[in-house]
Amino acid sequence: MIEKISKNIDANIQYIKDILRDNDDLVIRNFEVGEVLRVKMSVVYIDGLINKDFISQFVIGSLMREEDIKSFTLEGYKTTIFEAVQKHGLYSSEIKDESKWDPLFKAMLSGDTLLFVDGCDKAIIVGSRGFPSRSIGEPQTETVIRGPRDGFTEVIKFNTTLIRRRIRDTSLRVKMYSVGRRSQTDVAVMYIEDIANKELVEEVKRRIEAIDIDAIVDSTILENLIEDNYLSPFPQVENTERPDSVAAALYEGRVAIVVDNSPFVLIVPATVGTLMQSAEDHYTRWIEVSVTRIMRHLGLLLLLLSGPLYVALTAYHPGLLPTKLSYFLAASRNNVPFPAIVEAALMEITMELLREGGTRISGPISTTIGIVGGLIIGQAAVEAGIVSPLMIIVVAITTVATFVIPSYEYSAAFRMVKFVLFLFSGFFGLYGITIGVILVLSHLAKLNSFGIPYTSPYSGLGVIEGDLKDVLVKVPVQKLWLRPGFTKPRDKQRMRLDKYDEKRNEDI
Repeated sequence: MIEKISKNIDANIQYIKDILRDNDDLVIRNFEVGEVLRVKMSVVYIDGLINKDFISQFVIGSLMREEDIKSFTLEGYKTTIFEAVQKHGLYSSEIKDESKWDPLFKAMLSGDTLLFVDGCDKAIIVGSRGFPSRSIGEPQTETVIRGPRDGFTEVIKFNTTLIRRRIRDTSLRVKMYSVGRRSQTDVAVMYIEDIANKELVEEVKRRIEAIDIDAIVDSTILENLIEDNYLSPFPQVENTERPDSVAAALYEGRVAIVVDNSPFVLIVPATVGTLMQSAEDHYTRWIEVSVTRIMRHLGLLLLLLSGPLYVALTAYHPGLLPTKLSYFLAASRNNVPFPAIVEAALMEITMELLREGGTRISGPISTTIGIVGGLIIGQAAVEAGIVSPLMIIVVAITTVATFVIPSYEYSAAFRMVKFVLFLFSGFFGLYGITIGVILVLSHLAKLNSFGIPYTSPYSGLGVIEGDLKDVLVKVPVQKLWLRPGFTKPRDKQRMRLDKYDEKRNEDI
């Protein structure tokens, strides 16, 4: 491949045709400018990626206007043709020159327009992106009762703008990368320079720069490539559709990664504390949030242990139950032909199939599938004697508990762990559950997210810094005058209590 462009415009156009052969959406517009010089020029772009009205009016139109031809011709004698075009010929505010083919092809395939001038060994890149995009709407996966309603789209410029609207700080940094040998996907790393830990920022940049892959189709691909332990079922990178959640994370000293063509922005580091927080926590009073967060942690325990405990108590330890409850359980399972572990496995697998079917089919049909699965199949299974009524209640509690956890990936990880605990409880009873829980906690304790312990702030520096007051519960905002300590922010204080108390006393 040729590295630099030629001074011969015909050779340049032919080279583009050879590289992008058999592409019917490649548009090349040749024209001449000037009454005396008659300079040959060519505009090259990909149809569908650019704003045609902009190119016609402010590029081709501005160069070919009759009142500008004489002045352009005179300037051509004083300066080079290329400089005259840049200074007087274009009405576009976003232009730059380039002499190498790689940046030119990348710009054209990203929606920019190339302007070639005969006799010049440089081309002008005109910003003209106008490809179709989805308008800004409400996030689909993170709805709130009170709070902003705007969500990210698939256009990286829109997403970075939504974040900048909330952070009017000169210290906000946006570092752009191009990832993927073939896709050349734009990736933006965003952080607040005087808050984010320098080592964390450098580690994020290093991992992104080390990626060598054909294409980044979605932010999920990038997430899998930069996480610490890709063999772990637990997510080590947080994702969100909400600009306000990203802004709040940046104010805490974390780093955001915006990927083009994806409405989900990645946030690092991610810990068990951050994954259990919801966007609505920022907009609800501290008492309600505290109760809600306790309920979430209770739901996590129910998701993980309710099914395995049923199997263990039924199969191995019925004596631990109250007498009346053990009699009822024995009577309800009198006609069930399967062992407790098989019974539980059948119902849990059925619920996972219904959940997957409802996810793949959107709209009213997904609701119908949920109702059919929850009511008709459950009732029919009890009447047929395949499962006990108590098993239906346990599965229902487990299913509801999965929706309490804000992060879908975090909830899915515990759903997989739950099946492992089923096996341990089916073979070893309560001892097996104990061993399984110890193994899970040991794995979580070993995990890191960009150098930060995954169990933060429940362990390590988070406990010392007092981060639990904004994780397990939420204290009033007046008490949250320090940033979370587990992120090791450069500026630890986010609220000046002396000024707040002074102003409050004046008002009183």
